[in-house]
Parts: sequence; structure tokens; C-alpha cells
Amino acid sequence: MASSPSPTRPSLAEAAALTRRITLLSATTALLLLALKAVVWGLSGSVAVLASLADSGLDLLASLATFFAVRYAASPADAEHRFGHGKAEAFTSLIQAALVLVSAALIGREAIERLVDPRPLAREGWAMGVMAASLLITGVLVAAQTRVLARTGSVAVEADRAHYAADVASNLVALLGIAAAVLLDRPVLDAAAGLVVGLWLVWGAFKVFRAASRHLMDRELPDTEREALVQALFADPAVEGVHQLRTRASGPYVHVQAHIDVEPTMTLLRAHDVIEAAESRLLALFPGADVILHVDPRGEAEHHPEEYSEERLAHRADARYPDRPKLKS
Repeated sequence: MASSPSPTRPSLAEAAALTRRITLLSATTALLLLALKAVVWGLSGSVAVLASLADSGLDLLASLATFFAVRYAASPADAEHRFGHGKAEAFTSLIQAALVLVSAALIGREAIERLVDPRPLAREGWAMGVMAASLLITGVLVAAQTRVLARTGSVAVEADRAHYAADVASNLVALLGIAAAVLLDRPVLDAAAGLVVGLWLVWGAFKVFRAASRHLMDRELPDTEREALVQALFADPAVEGVHQLRTRASGPYVHVQAHIDVEPTMTLLRAHDVIEAAESRLLALFPGADVILHVDPRGEAEHHPEEYSEERLAHRADARYPDRPKLKS
């Protein structure tokens, strides 16, 4: 039994508006946290706060890059970029990953120095207060990003969310490290918390890099979305088979290619109508998608290289939907 189709994606205009708003919120949040942490680090000298401050500084750079990238990615195709500018989102994600690694290296160096030469903290209450505030503000931002990501699937927003989700964890670790250093009178625990934050950022950078590389390498859409595409094609009894289904995402844009089988005696005009209707159904699922469909007379599909002929790319209507009404001759 076929799985349920995935929810319809928003229109390109709606997706662009959502990503613009959430990236503006992200940049504003980073700027606010950077200012707060800079003041409190100057008062306390906490390594954990310094670690979080450095991370927020790079957050701001990454958020600004994402802010401009999603706008560029949503711009329409032109004579030099016939497939659009969507890959800009993935490139920005790679920049984010690099910035996170730089942040982790700087934090790790400072933390190791403080482990070797511990120093007492000052204004501990301020340090704990700003980390608690950072935890709350960042948590609200991540929740908002999650909602936008569920609607748009933006790889740039996904990278930004992964970055800030790591911040939630790092802020919590920093808060616990400062509290433990104060309560136990062990400044070394503050430095240890900073080191944990640095290691956490390395893991976050790896996840962002992996997501961006999949996008740049034209990884197929998720199976649920591919299944929704196949179901939409088979909604017309005139479509007797689907093969060579290939998909990829490019920022807010989706590209779909497929071959469909029809009755060999079907007229060219009728086959054209079937293809046009199929394209309309796919566009209802993925507004603004670039759809290319090729029609084959049933049983007469041309040979394709083995790498494009795997079994999971071939779908027969009679096998998948045995109870579906048959096309009248």
C-alpha cells in the first residue's frame, strides 16, 4: 500500500517570504546576544561566557550570510543561471560550517589555557544571568526556525537552525559550568565547560557540512516526497507506468524528471494532453518546480545506463494499484 503523500509545499513567493522573515529574526537575535555577552564577559572574565560570546559573533556573521543568501537563491533564473540560483543556500551553509569550526578552535585554545592556569571568576551572577537569557532567547528562535523549515525545506534555514540548536546546548553547558565553578569554588570547571562547548560546535559543523554537501551533490528528494510525485502521476489512468524518476532540490526550487508509459496506439495530441495534466498535478505538490516529462509507448522505452535503471525507479500501475480503474480504449 502506498504511503500518504507529503504535505503540499508553499508557493515560491510564500516560501521566500518565510525565509526572509526568519533570517531577519536570526540576525537580530545574534546581534542582541552578542551585545549582552560582550558586556557580561568584560565584567566576569568567564571562559564559558567567552566561548559563548565567540560563538554568537560567528552566529551573527553566519546569520547575515544566510540573510542575503536566501534572497539571492529565491531570485528567478536568468540567461547565465538557467536552473536558478538556489545552490547559493548550500554554499552559505558551507560558510557557516567553516565559521563554526573557527569558533570551536578559538574556544578550545582558551579553555585549555584556563585548564592549565585556572583563574577565579568575577560577577558570577551576571554571567549566569546572561547565559540563562541566551538559553531562552535562542530556544525561541530555534522553535520559529523549526516551523519555517517544516514549510519550506530551506537548506540555509536548516543550517542556521542546526547552528542555533547547538547554541542551546552550549548555553546550557556554559550555565552549568559557571554554576558549578561558583558553588564548588573550582574555576577549572568553567574552563571545562568551555571545552565541551567547543567540541559540541565541531559536531554541529560536521552536520551542517553534511547537509550542504548532499544538496550540492543533487541528492534525491526524501522518499515520502518521491512517493507523492509517483502517486500524482498515477492519478490519471492513462499513465500506465513511471520510470527514470529523478529529482533534486536547489534552494527553494525542485527539479523533477520522469518517463511515463502510455498506450502505444495513443495519438500524439492525446499524449501531449496527458503530459500537460501530469505536470499540473506535480506543480500542485511543488509550486514553481521545474518539471520535464518524457512519454514512452508502453513496452517501447529506450535502454538506459544501469546506474539509472535501478528497480526502485520503475513503477508499474498494474502492480502498484491493481484495483485502479483501467483506461477505456
